[in-house]
Amino acid sequence: MKVVFLIAACASVLAVFLICVFLFANGLPAMGKIGPLKFLFGTEWRPTNDKFGILPMIVASIYVTAGAILIGVPIALFTSVFMARYCPKKIYKPLKSGIELMAGVPSIVYGYFGLVLLVPLIRQLFGGTGSSMLAACILLGIMILPTIMRTTEEALKAVPDSYREGSFGLGAGRLRTVFQVVLPSAVPGILAGIILAVGRIVGETAALMYTAGTVAGIPSNLFGSGRTLAVHMYVLTNEGLYTNQSYATAVVLLVIVVCINAVSGFIAKKVSGKAA
Repeated sequence: MKVVFLIAACASVLAVFLICVFLFANGLPAMGKIGPLKFLFGTEWRPTNDKFGILPMIVASIYVTAGAILIGVPIALFTSVFMARYCPKKIYKPLKSGIELMAGVPSIVYGYFGLVLLVPLIRQLFGGTGSSMLAACILLGIMILPTIMRTTEEALKAVPDSYREGSFGLGAGRLRTVFQVVLPSAVPGILAGIILAVGRIVGETAALMYTAGTVAGIPSNLFGSGRTLAVHMYVLTNEGLYTNQSYATAVVLLVIVVCINAVSGFIAKKVSGKAA
């Protein structure tokens, strides 16, 4: 069985390694032909005029990722605390089943929900077309809830009871114990859920095409339309005219995800050290 486990582990690492090699082998030469600085910091995407800047797509990706995290994480965090420590047994199972159901809903269904509800609502309230960064942020914030809630709840339950008992013994109240003892100890697990959520956000296409649009320009504000890196890759691949530029975009997206994971891991170690 040790050999079987070793083969499985090596296969997983090898798959990731091959994906990275494939993307870099195809993406870096394409980026080199355009010029790395011109490709990364160019503000216009007009292939017919030899303008291949993906800065608007990077900015749109940052917009929707930050907005979805700001909307989804607090809601998921408070819901997880309620389910782990305060939820009555009678409503725990229905609530848990609802969360599992949310996790299994296809992204295209979420996208249709955003198209028929969020986009018209934003259009009525704020004008414009309704397809905006705000609609995308709200929809993605809803989509990442089950991912963060499941990992956060498990992380909270994994905190030893002795931590809470010691806090109660020192005279701390229940709320103070949760926010100053339990949550800091569960930060690595919470960040793991956030990382998974970010991975889903940056790789989402269907939901964003319905809500954020596909305009290849820098969004002027939350009510402007934009195109994320993942949507940009889909559009280029679907057109079939600029496949090399699609590979280069994939490299940029991969590097951004790796950087986010590294920063999150660093923060988790720092917070865990302080909590200990």
